Amino acid sequence: MMFIKVESEDMEIEETFSVKHEETEEQTDMKNFAPGVSLKRHMRVHSGEKPYMCTPCGRSFSYKGNLKVHMRMHTGESLFVCQHCGKRFALKASLDRHIRTHTGEKPYTCQQCGKTFAEKGSLDRHMRIHTGEKPYTCQHCGISFTQKQHFVDHIRIHTGEKPYTCQQCGKSFNRKGSLNRHMRVHTEEKPYTCLQSEKSFTKKQPLEEDHMRIHTGEQPYTCPQCGKSFTKKQHFENHIRIHTGEKPFTCQQCGKSFNRKGSLDRHMRVHSGEKPYTCQQCGKSFDQHEKFQVHMRSHTGEKSYACSQCGKSFTQKRNLNRHMRLHSGEQLYTCPQCGKSCTKKQHFEDHMRIHTGEKPFTCQQCGNRFNRKGTLNRHMRVHTGEKPFTCVHCRKSFRYKKVLEYHMSIHV
Repeated sequence: MMFIKVESEDMEIEETFSVKHEETEEQTDMKNFAPGVSLKRHMRVHSGEKPYMCTPCGRSFSYKGNLKVHMRMHTGESLFVCQHCGKRFALKASLDRHIRTHTGEKPYTCQQCGKTFAEKGSLDRHMRIHTGEKPYTCQHCGISFTQKQHFVDHIRIHTGEKPYTCQQCGKSFNRKGSLNRHMRVHTEEKPYTCLQSEKSFTKKQPLEEDHMRIHTGEQPYTCPQCGKSFTKKQHFENHIRIHTGEKPFTCQQCGKSFNRKGSLDRHMRVHSGEKPYTCQQCGKSFDQHEKFQVHMRSHTGEKSYACSQCGKSFTQKRNLNRHMRLHSGEQLYTCPQCGKSCTKKQHFEDHMRIHTGEKPFTCQQCGNRFNRKGTLNRHMRVHTGEKPFTCVHCRKSFRYKKVLEYHMSIHV
């Protein structure tokens, strides 16, 4: 008794035949069959005849047994049961492949590198690494792929198809792997852990390519123009745009462009009004994390940036930089009309509007216009009723700081 594997177009189906004698390839044409049916069945190998058709899907088969096995796909019949986990299969070949997940058996070995595989299809795909064969070519851009799944994933870049949808937030993805990684946002799973610092990550790449370089000190990305080195490729690419002036990230609402995606994301909050960073002490919200951090120092009193000449401290580095110009005497911005100099760009721009009469800041409630943003902010308190300046002695609140300062003289 020997086993002969008969393959349909898309599915492997095993059928068992009784063969009395082994025959060589040369003897095939002289093959002897029992009278009638056996010879007729064999001739379909040469003629390609497929007389057995599946009614539900229209697919045809050369042998009735193959059709019967195929029908299990439609009926859901599963004759073959895994003794390890109870999973059921319509085909014995599928069960055999599944069993290897339990036994760890890998019967297919690459003759070139010795790597082993549980399935023949996996070996066939692996061999393309050695042969360089890329049978799947994109008709849109001409890129070729060794694996069909990579090809299918790539095609979705052109079609825009995103068939994998998160059931929790509705976000869609063009790859199943991308959806699986996204789900960790909801589950908070971080399966990749650094053995040195015990820090965990949701993705493998940030651990291997970025975080580990903190321990090794490796900086593989070097700028060819200024020689500065970076541990992360993204930081390197962002830096290069400083030299090229490239701003590939454009706001679809106002047309403003940015050299970093994060800068565009922050800018979009100007249009959406989103303020995701909220102070737990006073309830004030901010559209940028940096602004939130600066605000928190108003509660803690922290002033991390100190002047080396006079010892004055500041909550922000840029305030220290501006302060240092007082010691150096540097006046960066000079008015071409009256000659007045300013150390701060914002003060210079505010001053120029005195000459131009420009008032770009408009109150959306009453239409009043102002030449400074700070003046508009103070004006808005008339409409909101906000009184942010409170007397520490009597707890009375005021709309403007100057009024509070005048009030404080009463207590003195």
